[in-house]
Amino acid sequence: MSIAETKTEKLIQRKNNAVARGIANSTGVFVEKASGAVITDVEGRDFLDFYAGVGVLNIGHCPEPVVKAIQKQAEQLLHSFFAIAMYEPYVELAEKMNSLMPGGSLKKTMFANSGAEAVENAVKIARHATKRTGIISFEGAFHGRTFMTMSLTSKVKPYKYGFGPFAPETYKVPSAYCYRCHYRSTYPGCGMHCLENFERFFTAEIDAEHIAAMIIEPVQGEGGFIVPPPEFLPGLKAICESKGILFIADEVQTGFGRTGKMFAIENWGVEPDIMTTAKSIAAGMPLSAITGKAEYMDAPDAGNIGGTYGGNPLACAAGLETIKFIEDNNLCSRAAQIGSTTMKRLKALQERCTVVGDVRGVGAMIGIELVKDRQTKEPAKEITSKVVKYCLEQGVMLISAGIFSNVIRLLIPLVVTDEQLDRGLTVLEQSILRAAKEG
Repeated sequence: MSIAETKTEKLIQRKNNAVARGIANSTGVFVEKASGAVITDVEGRDFLDFYAGVGVLNIGHCPEPVVKAIQKQAEQLLHSFFAIAMYEPYVELAEKMNSLMPGGSLKKTMFANSGAEAVENAVKIARHATKRTGIISFEGAFHGRTFMTMSLTSKVKPYKYGFGPFAPETYKVPSAYCYRCHYRSTYPGCGMHCLENFERFFTAEIDAEHIAAMIIEPVQGEGGFIVPPPEFLPGLKAICESKGILFIADEVQTGFGRTGKMFAIENWGVEPDIMTTAKSIAAGMPLSAITGKAEYMDAPDAGNIGGTYGGNPLACAAGLETIKFIEDNNLCSRAAQIGSTTMKRLKALQERCTVVGDVRGVGAMIGIELVKDRQTKEPAKEITSKVVKYCLEQGVMLISAGIFSNVIRLLIPLVVTDEQLDRGLTVLEQSILRAAKEG
């Protein structure tokens, strides 16, 4: 059988004819089915999933309890629009999210459909609550593809290029990217210039009394899995508190057990004013949440926030069962185990492979930054692309990240078996060594 006659090739041709060119695909794989940490394509080939739908599938593909919850809910109610005719799963999931959000303050929640919608609504709520307009985000950030969230996002290509002008009253500051410090300093003897910079920023760029909120991913995702030092996030929260600025934690990718805690911000002991979640909230169903201190969440009047599909009954049923699955199976602890095993092996690889410039992560959210030279830290984008390609050829599906596209990001489903983890890491190690040798 020729390549042109395979199911995949036929589907790719149909895709090219029917789907907008801007919808990219990096693997050429069409999925037939998936279970746990394994994807099976239309040709019957199995792939280990080491990207989890870009952080959506922390509890793996098609978990049986979630599937059954969706089926049961589908027999009772598909849609009614909560703003007109309410239903219990929305309220029950809101109660659960309120109880899970870090901190002892009274919390409230609203639901939307995507991470970008969650961020949009968090910005709206923060502006309404503070009567201010400015929003601070960070270099390397990714918050979505809508007008406001694209404006808050830092990586130009492919997310922003050609789509301007952008939303006004958004400001970016350097993040704590210690491996590539904006201030050319070295932690821990740096004096935390990334925090000290705010004194200048509030004088030279915008007065703090005009800033409604500061939004940050506790661990930057698309930016390259940037893990800030212990002082950074608490330092930001202290600055916000001193200036009357709301602190928004974007937990869209970091949430629901990924970092060894239910939410990544818990690793730094910080209570956000508002928290955005999505991705792994409902095991693949379109759902996002905005959870925050009640005083801020209640600032908008009735009807000011909401949306037709936000908090759909099926998605809420899936969300409730997903959180129960995480808790019942101790997946936060499993994330820590996966992270410990993975970091140990990658650190050993770093010692014998010079293209591995940095290995960093929290729990099972791990990035491998590849460089051409450890002294200059020149990004090895081409080598990174080869690693992704070689892994795919050996049945392991993973993706890259980073503002220079030179970071391998691992988002391994937390239900992965020890055997699957070992096999996948072996393929990854072999692929990095092969790509490094070829240069």
